[in-house]
Amino acid sequence: MKNVLWLFFSFITFASCAESAGTKQEETPPVKGDDFELTTETILGDRGAVWGFKFLPDGSIIFTERSGKIGIFANGKVTELSGVPKVAYESQGGLLDIALHPDYANNGWIYTTYLENSGAHSRMNLIRFKIKNNAVTDIQKLHTTSSTNQWRGHNGSRIVFDKNGFLFWSVGEGGPSSRGGADSPNKNAQNVKESWGKVHRMTDDGKVPADNPVLPGNSAPTTVYSYGHRNPQGLALNPTTNEIWESEHGPRGGDELNLIKKGANYGWPLVSYGINYDGADISGKKHTGYTEPAFQWTPSIGACGLAYLTSDKYGNWKGSFFAGGLALNHVSRIYFENGTAKEEVILKDVGRVRDVVQGPDGYLYLSLEGPGRIVKVIPKKK
Repeated sequence: MKNVLWLFFSFITFASCAESAGTKQEETPPVKGDDFELTTETILGDRGAVWGFKFLPDGSIIFTERSGKIGIFANGKVTELSGVPKVAYESQGGLLDIALHPDYANNGWIYTTYLENSGAHSRMNLIRFKIKNNAVTDIQKLHTTSSTNQWRGHNGSRIVFDKNGFLFWSVGEGGPSSRGGADSPNKNAQNVKESWGKVHRMTDDGKVPADNPVLPGNSAPTTVYSYGHRNPQGLALNPTTNEIWESEHGPRGGDELNLIKKGANYGWPLVSYGINYDGADISGKKHTGYTEPAFQWTPSIGACGLAYLTSDKYGNWKGSFFAGGLALNHVSRIYFENGTAKEEVILKDVGRVRDVVQGPDGYLYLSLEGPGRIVKVIPKKK
């Protein structure tokens, strides 16, 4: 009986952070800011799981749905694109992030990532494409992982460009298991010859930059820029410093906010502030030899979506990070005082937060699940 109860509660804990859709949520009530209150306004509603979205130069929104759809929302109407590659829409897989080339207005390149079945296993693909006559065209595959993901889980993934035009792509650990510890059967994140469990850095057409790190065991640079990542579902640029920041899921506890450093090892599955789903410890609190997170969440928030605020729309929140939470249905503001990261929950009970984006108007926008929708975060003076 004891084992049955343990399995039941382990399953409940795991399910709270899993990628399944949440229940329908009402619009958030006002939440107090420094000198304002926050409300949300639905911009686009009644969709599937909107995994990623970006604003096009004309103000319309291009977005992905995990089921394999790419839509463009303009003038109150959604146009779905044809020609989208077939995706593995199962477990945590599907069509994931989307990004625009920094010079999109001139070259028309759009980037997206998706899980693809390959026999009994699956792999992650990064492609770029153009749009002609409401269809996906000119597809170029820039990177693909090995076909080692047996459970279609922990895929990542986010795409962001830095100010020098380099493309950063986060990929989850994939593999056969999410168990942490020295005895983990899944060491993808530590294997620098594998694409899984990494943040990659490449040119806009997928080539290896000459100044990428040469990691231990390699004789030349690869696209791998940092490693030891579990399930990185947030990636953001601080344009002031040109730094790339990442947020990722821990197991039970230990979600992380990381400053991505060249050649750095962030430790998974060997170290974590969280514990395994069966309650077994992973590494305790001593992580000597690995890059420490700038901030960690215990209990887990189900970190997903990350934005750095550059606008003045929210008073002195400018220069803060905003991290979404799938499991806890909230948005956190992360800011630094005297070099120490601190957290403030600014929106509660809004639904499963899949992505956080600063729009061209300087306002924050969220993609939420249950049902899939995009909302604008509006500050109102008190």
